[in-house]
Amino acid sequence: MKRLIILAASALLLVPIGAAAQEQPKINKKNLVIKEWNSDPKGSSKVLDHVTTYSPDGKKIEEIEYDSKGQKWRKRYEYGADGKMSRELVYDERNRLQTYKTFEWNEFSRKKVQYTYNAKGKLLSIKHFEYIAQDAGN
Repeated sequence: MKRLIILAASALLLVPIGAAAQEQPKINKKNLVIKEWNSDPKGSSKVLDHVTTYSPDGKKIEEIEYDSKGQKWRKRYEYGADGKMSRELVYDERNRLQTYKTFEWNEFSRKKVQYTYNAKGKLLSIKHFEYIAQDAGN
């Protein structure tokens, strides 16, 4: 009987948490810049860690990762006329192009194939994506 009461109480405690999580509004990403900072435990020293920038239509267009010395890497995202990402360009700490990726998309607007090239355009790798829906009851 004690176990039943504990389970019922636990279930009641979880309902408000789940409901509150669902009610939170989505962040409008149009023209948004998100800066992430690292600090010491006292909060007296802050160091920029990561910056993500979104376009006027809410698409991610750039990410920059930093360390204490400055920029570690930068990624730039380009989109085709269909609104899907067409290229992801990766730059080093000196803003030199290192690699870039192009994509094929399936009928559900999910990545189908990703091609990775070096800065000179030589194909380095191909990644195929497979999506398998599994029954939640198993």
